[in-house]
Amino acid sequence: MGKLGVLFLVGVFVLVLMVKKGWAEEKGRRIHTLFSVECQNYFDWQTVGLMRSYKKAQQPGPITRLLSCTDEEKKSYRGMNLAPTFEVPSMSKHPKTGDWYPAINKPAGIVHWLKFSEEAKNVDWVVILDADQIIRGPIVPWELGAEKGRPVAAYYGYLVGCNNLLAKLHTKHPERCDRVGGLLAMHIDDLHALAPMWLSKTEEVREDRAHWTTNLTGDIYGQGWISEMYGYSFGAAEVGLRHKINDNLMIYPGYIPRPGVEPILLHYGLPFSVGNWSFSKLDHHEDNIVYDCGRLFPEPPYPREVRAMETDPDKRRALFLNIECINTLNEGLLLQHAANGCPKPKWSKYLSLLKSNTFAELTRPKYLTPETLQLKVVKVQNQVFDEPGRPHPKIHTIFSTECIPYFDWQTVGLVHSFHLSGQPGNITRLLSCTDEDLKEYKGLDLAPTHFVPSMSRHPLTGDWYPAINKPAAVLHWLNHAKIDAEFIVILDADMIMRGTITPWEFDAARGRPVSTPYDYLIGCHNELAELHTRHPEACDKVGGVIIMHIDDLRKFAMLWLHKTEEVRADTAHYAKNITGDIYESGWISEMYGYSFGAAELNLRHNINNEILIYPGYVPQPGVKYRVFHYGLEFKVGNWSFDKANWRDVDVVHNCWSKFPDPPDPSSLDQTDEDSLQRDLLSIECARTLNEALRLHHERICFKPNSVSNSNSTLNNEVTVSRKIGKINESHTIRSNSVPMNNSRESSYSVEDEQMHRSFRVWIICLWVFSIFGFAAVIWILFASRKRQRKRGKSYKSKRRPLYAGFGDINGLEKHMRGVEIL
Repeated sequence: MGKLGVLFLVGVFVLVLMVKKGWAEEKGRRIHTLFSVECQNYFDWQTVGLMRSYKKAQQPGPITRLLSCTDEEKKSYRGMNLAPTFEVPSMSKHPKTGDWYPAINKPAGIVHWLKFSEEAKNVDWVVILDADQIIRGPIVPWELGAEKGRPVAAYYGYLVGCNNLLAKLHTKHPERCDRVGGLLAMHIDDLHALAPMWLSKTEEVREDRAHWTTNLTGDIYGQGWISEMYGYSFGAAEVGLRHKINDNLMIYPGYIPRPGVEPILLHYGLPFSVGNWSFSKLDHHEDNIVYDCGRLFPEPPYPREVRAMETDPDKRRALFLNIECINTLNEGLLLQHAANGCPKPKWSKYLSLLKSNTFAELTRPKYLTPETLQLKVVKVQNQVFDEPGRPHPKIHTIFSTECIPYFDWQTVGLVHSFHLSGQPGNITRLLSCTDEDLKEYKGLDLAPTHFVPSMSRHPLTGDWYPAINKPAAVLHWLNHAKIDAEFIVILDADMIMRGTITPWEFDAARGRPVSTPYDYLIGCHNELAELHTRHPEACDKVGGVIIMHIDDLRKFAMLWLHKTEEVRADTAHYAKNITGDIYESGWISEMYGYSFGAAELNLRHNINNEILIYPGYVPQPGVKYRVFHYGLEFKVGNWSFDKANWRDVDVVHNCWSKFPDPPDPSSLDQTDEDSLQRDLLSIECARTLNEALRLHHERICFKPNSVSNSNSTLNNEVTVSRKIGKINESHTIRSNSVPMNNSRESSYSVEDEQMHRSFRVWIICLWVFSIFGFAAVIWILFASRKRQRKRGKSYKSKRRPLYAGFGDINGLEKHMRGVEIL
């Protein structure tokens, strides 16, 4: 009877499972989910996140990771247990052409799986995902509307090549080309027909280097990186597959979902933020986080904090999607660490949240709504950050500096905030130096840099006017750098970015730049403009932040420089009542050079007063300013900051130096709302500068060759925390007038290098001596205690302490399953 009872219970359990998944296992409705990765840490933590979400979302059917590895990579690869895996040959380096293009592993892996996997013989429907995605609810093809011959896919509006010459070159049926990707749900028979063509067309587009340009492909990098996406669209067009395109199923964290829409897939391919917290997958390109016990991604704000920071229900819902994404990743890491045999982590408020009913409720499976199932293609979502390759134009941000400490700390702050803000495109520092200054300059690696000759001392007049370096540097950059961006954003070094500054947000267009108001430029409305431009009526009182089309900038830059020289030479009209310059010294000649030059070309600006704010000014209610311009002194109570006081202080190369900390926000007077908001912005600006310095010091001050000054008179503070962003190297242009060595230590002499090498040898010897001395003392103490122990006592074995090591803190977007711990 007991055995029968056991058998009965087992039978009931099996029946329940069959009922639960029967609709998925039914012949004709067997679902299989696929995603493609390589043998890299970068894909391992993405795999952990996707696998955790697959389980939580109750996605029907099995899932398989297509793992592309070389034989050499497999020797040291540690992640074989992260997911149910089917190994496929790596085609990152093409076996015939030698082209390095890892994205081709996706179609190549699917072709291999279809041909050699036993699983593929028992599948009716396939769901194809990318590794950098989080599943929020069951993805069931027929529920999405998929039919044989009519797959369902997400909308990739940036694939403009489907509507131009590119499609005509690469498919006989350009009218069938669908701009889709990200999520693919199709019948297995369609995949069998499509996969070989997908791979072939990927190779074909990849080889078509003549048509990689952004205007043809929509690829913001112009490097053929999205050839695989076109391979899919062109291949589908060739075999006659037309997609049911849905723009609601998948969303990028940072975007705002449409009312009523419940996305069932998060694609974290772009940076996103919640308040001052942010996350970018590119910052974790080499991250060992899956294997470093106890390490998680930096915790985002808690749900109650999100509710408090945003009153708009749609925007608040978007912020909850952001924290859901990162919290699901961290939950997966926590469970994977346990599976790896890591010790149980110490209790913390954040770990408690991840294990709470609140989090379980927030991340319960989401199901399709009627709004989500709408298949018509509508305008792409309102967005917080740019989506790579969308039909938005490519942009490039530039700022001008000189090689002095004053601009170095400003550079550190601006570049840090640039990455934190999610600003699309690249950033370049235009660095004006004399040959002599460059020999002693230590800040070569602070930002992607274009070197330009210094015009601080005018080569013809001898006039000392460093501000002229801004238009001179922009002109030099335009003439010497390879620029493929359509719009240029020009900033000053003494700025902190709080959000994106893009042409599509502020309605910039060719012939219609955008800028911020500089009302003190009264010379636009008096005799100064009449003297220096033929179109004084076109003179706009603007400056600070400039968004301009590259074609306009190329026509305008020379005039900007010329008009700056002209106004600077007009010493007779330096008076305050004419220029608005309180110093009456011609210091703002460069600003008038800009306004007068633009007037000459009749470039009228869209003037926007919601982009920039000076710390210390009272903000307009509800305005989310994108830039702090700390050009003036600002105060909070008895604390103050004035950039001019730090002109000669090297806070960048003195390890752990920082600016005086501003007051804690909790100490502010809450009774006056205007004063409170003003002071909160001032504190944010100062804290961002100090955070940028701290992260910079973490990068340089633990290196053996780093410059350190422990006796600095500034406040010194040693802390270890996450890295927010990573400065990517850019093309560095060097003019003939600024000779440069390939080495970043080109300013060091041979004697200097020998001295440093000798010093390092002595340091190493000192370390070795200290270690041996310490070991000898420990041995003597241990031996002494051993002799004193009573005879007959058993020795207790000592357990070695386990230390969670410091994790890698490191930073081309691309497509690419493990044991689930219950």
